[in-house]
Amino acid sequence: MDSFALVIFGITGNLAQIKLIPALYDMAEKGLLPKNMSVVGIARKVMNRDDFKKHFYDSLKTQNIHHQHEIKEEVFKDLADRIHYIDGHLDEPSFYKRLNEFLDKKGYKNRIYYLATYPDLYSHVFENLQKLGMNQQKSGWIRLMIEKPIGDNLKSAQSLNKLLLKYFKEDQIFRLDHYLGKETLQNILTFRFSNDIFEPMINKDYIDHIQITAAEEFGIGKRGGYYDLVGALKDVGQNHQLQMLAFATMDAPTEFKNEAVSKQRIKILENLKPMPEKIVFGQYEGYKNEPNVNPNSNTDTFYALKTYINNDRFKGVPIYIRAGKKLKQYVTEISIVFKNPKNRLFRDTNLGDEPNVLIYRIQPNEGIVLKMLTKEPGHQVKVKPEYMQYCYRTDPHGHLLPDPYERLLVDTIRGDHTFFNSAEEVEAQWAFTDPLSKVRGKPVIYKAGTWGPKEADKLLEDDSRAWLEPSMEFCRI
Repeated sequence: MDSFALVIFGITGNLAQIKLIPALYDMAEKGLLPKNMSVVGIARKVMNRDDFKKHFYDSLKTQNIHHQHEIKEEVFKDLADRIHYIDGHLDEPSFYKRLNEFLDKKGYKNRIYYLATYPDLYSHVFENLQKLGMNQQKSGWIRLMIEKPIGDNLKSAQSLNKLLLKYFKEDQIFRLDHYLGKETLQNILTFRFSNDIFEPMINKDYIDHIQITAAEEFGIGKRGGYYDLVGALKDVGQNHQLQMLAFATMDAPTEFKNEAVSKQRIKILENLKPMPEKIVFGQYEGYKNEPNVNPNSNTDTFYALKTYINNDRFKGVPIYIRAGKKLKQYVTEISIVFKNPKNRLFRDTNLGDEPNVLIYRIQPNEGIVLKMLTKEPGHQVKVKPEYMQYCYRTDPHGHLLPDPYERLLVDTIRGDHTFFNSAEEVEAQWAFTDPLSKVRGKPVIYKAGTWGPKEADKLLEDDSRAWLEPSMEFCRI
């Protein structure tokens, strides 16, 4: 591969410290960083190169739940030889002149710009890059990585996408939702479309309903200033959970390439039916006392909704989605609940009417499992639920299982858009959630350590169903 520079705007920020720097180390240890590439960190703080190396090292050594394995000195030395730092303010044109001179002097015609900074600075970055021709692919390739959220509603997302396309071509833009880099989420496509066992049953004839849960047992921590402006629906519902649903329900792409895969995801998102009358917003008790939270805040820390996919394949199949903070468990999963045939044998025995459930466990104990009934050993016919499971037998805090940021950085280096969002996809997501956000009023208060407000249970009880209790009995290390 030709030489290139990964330029990270906001290298001293929280995102870079807990996600990007650990991912770069893991890539270095695995030999995934091309020998002729460098990392150029950008921030306002004045540091020399030794200071910056120490910042890198300290970011790896601090208590970080995303990166708890050994730091090998020889690996860090190799990485440290690649890193450079330039301080400056992103709204000052003189800074970009210094940056461009540095990159040209080093011979880096190929560049990846990673915006790990506030969205209100984007226009300054783009305008100044354009003034110096730093966004133009004249003598090398230029790529832009930008984090979700892309806007905070459909209108703002459309404006941001127009801004991006003013300065970059669509094939230069990599809109990153880190859930698309998660191993189990990507494995859904392989599981469904490279096997002929389950895919014929992923439709209205066999599926009773679908549940998607993204629960966290902790609160907002130090994110009050950001979270209070966003809330649960926009923070994880508009992006992560809609992508989970798309992967679990999309039709098979004609080929495993970006355009074909994205096309099928977009079809699902565009056919989702917003039901403002079927959404519940909640807020955990004590949220208003969190740092940097408005004491009169009506921000949702929990939501639960019902929806349908308006296509023939899933006609009439209800989908229930929930997410929240300070809930009973830390778990993210997709549950495909199958119908019970009327003539099922043993249905009158204890637990004999339990449905079969296909579970895609995204975190923490990642894997794909099938909940099914088996006979208990003994002289009598007694059935019990068990799990047929495929698991990743690795330490979740290790690095053998690729971190999503590691995977998506590698894909960007390769120029592969398959697991990134297009403008059309982002806008389809906002088109679904905007009508739901408009009906958010005063949220229902719920106690920490529960599954959220009781009103969320009623969404399913009205349909003679109930939320599944996520199990930790499978894929245990």
